[in-house]
Amino acid sequence: MSMGYNRSGTQRVLCGKCKKTYTENPKRNAYPEELRQIAIKEYYAGASGRAVGALHGMSKSNVYNWIKKKP
Repeated sequence: MSMGYNRSGTQRVLCGKCKKTYTENPKRNAYPEELRQIAIKEYYAGASGRAVGALHGMSKSNVYNWIKKKP
């Protein structure tokens, strides 16, 4: 049974047995490794996390999380 669409535009469905809703084919939002490396270099070159995020159309949190994970 169709339950509409979620914010990313994928179809939500209802299980007939357990009555739980789920997404059949969820979208995976992953940024390419090249973009991650470019964003980290721009941050260390002096740009703020907010500026790097705005430049590439992503959240500043992504940039900060990548920096924290960098070995």
